[in-house]
Parts: sequence; C-alpha cells; structure tokens
Amino acid sequence: MRDGLVVVDKPAGWTSHDVVGRLRRVYGQRRVGHAGTLDPDATGVLLVGLGRATRLLRFLQEATKAYRGRIVFGVATDTLDASGSVLERTEMPLTREQVVSAVVRFVGEIEQVPPMVSAIKVGGRKLYELAREGVEVERAPRRVRVERLEVVEFEPGPYPEATVELECSSGTYVRTLAADLGAALGGCAHLASLRRTRVGSFTTGDARGLAAIEADPGAAVVSPADAMRDLTPVVVDDEVARAVTHGATFPARALLGGDDAPGPFAVLGRDGGLLAVYERRGAGLRPAVVVGGAP
Repeated sequence: MRDGLVVVDKPAGWTSHDVVGRLRRVYGQRRVGHAGTLDPDATGVLLVGLGRATRLLRFLQEATKAYRGRIVFGVATDTLDASGSVLERTEMPLTREQVVSAVVRFVGEIEQVPPMVSAIKVGGRKLYELAREGVEVERAPRRVRVERLEVVEFEPGPYPEATVELECSSGTYVRTLAADLGAALGGCAHLASLRRTRVGSFTTGDARGLAAIEADPGAAVVSPADAMRDLTPVVVDDEVARAVTHGATFPARALLGGDDAPGPFAVLGRDGGLLAVYERRGAGLRPAVVVGGAP
C-alpha cells in the first residue's frame, strides 16, 4: 500500500468523490481521501491522500486556498453558480471602477451564509441533500477570512463579467462571495466558473491530470514529508525518533529549544522521512498523528 499525497488537477464535471474513486482503482487500495471539496464544475488543485497520509489531510484542509473565478452580474441562479436554474435576469451596466470599489468591502474577516448546495450538515442532513428535495433551511452565518480579492479582467455590457483572483481561508464559499458582491452593487450575480490555483504551497504547477496520473501512478505520489512541507520542520535523532513513533509527549523546549513557533510541527527522522505531526498542548508537545516506523 502506498502512503503519500497526490496533487490532482481536477477536471470539470467530476465530483471530488469521483476523483477519490478513480484513484482507489489506480492505486489498488481503499484508504484514499481528499482535503477540501471542489464543486463538480470547478477545476484545479485537489489534494488526495493515500494510505497513512489520509490522517494528515486535516492539516492540508486548514491551509489557505487561492482561486480564479468568473462572475456574471445581473443573473441569479438557485445554486449561485452556472449549474443552477436562472431565478432572475436584470441588466446591470456596471463599470470596472464600480466593481473594484465594491470588492474592497469583502477583504478581511467577513460573514457568509453557507449555500444550500454545500456539504454542511443541519439536523444530521447535508444541505445539498435537502436542496435536492426542494427544502431550504435556516443557516447560521460563518466567519471566514479573505486575504486578497482582485479584479484582473472585466468585460462591460448589460450583463458584465469580472474575472477575480482571491486568497482565502478554508471554508470560504466563492459562489456566496459572488452573489454577495452582486447584492452589494445593487443587483445580483452568480459564479460562472472557478479554478482552484493553490492549496497551501501546492499549486497548479504541482498538479497532474488524471490521465497523467494513470500513465505513471508512482511518479504522482508526493511523500508524507513533502505533503507536510508547509509545517514547521523538526529533525530528531534516532533515540528521540523511537520515542516519537511510540507517541511520546515532550516538553516543548526538549524538541524545539528556544523556538516559539506555534506549530503544528512536522517531526522528521535523520533521513528526512516524516515520523509524526506534533501540536502544542500548554508547555508540551503531543502527537496529533504518528505515521513513521521506529528506525
């Protein structure tokens, strides 16, 4: 069984679950999962864990993400994106300057109401399951952070289109951002297309299409150590490595010296292999995930 990460360039028309299913067949193993759902129509970076690396996915899910999306103003849909039915069509002859001025309001900490097509559970049911049944329920707003939101292209007209690039926290709904931007400009809007360009430090330059992965599955696997490359690394000797692989807890100073980094920490053996991920607990360090074997 392989342990590692596969950086997939997800094609349009595939669900994230579809990709996981395909990679289970490609690698001949059941223990496969992904870090952060991409909508079926969206493309771009999808991180998929294999074997023991699936236990590391939560650290990747929390990473900052970057997107490039196209927003159409004056047209609202019931899914907030191009896959839905049109609910409203009203001309919005905006200027680029008006859109640029409006996006500033959405940079920083903002609140979003999750769309009914999201995978969040309410009363034990996923919202998208309820939406398929024609049921709409109250959703509590969630706080997210938009680090950057820029208009990079603009096409004027009765239904203008803006291509935006953004960097945001995990849990940000870009389709909701598009709809809220339309409302802020006095009308409506929907997300016409979306491409995820980065998760943490993994970009589209690291990603491979499904055909390329199938052609050479081994070459597509990133080691668990490289999968955790965005964490603070801590290299230990063989004696400490044995304790780490048995789940030992350490005083922070024992592993970090005077380093006051908040963590989490990728604990590596002398050979560079990932042994575990540790997190701070008070003045100590405890294992969140142990993946390596004793040297």
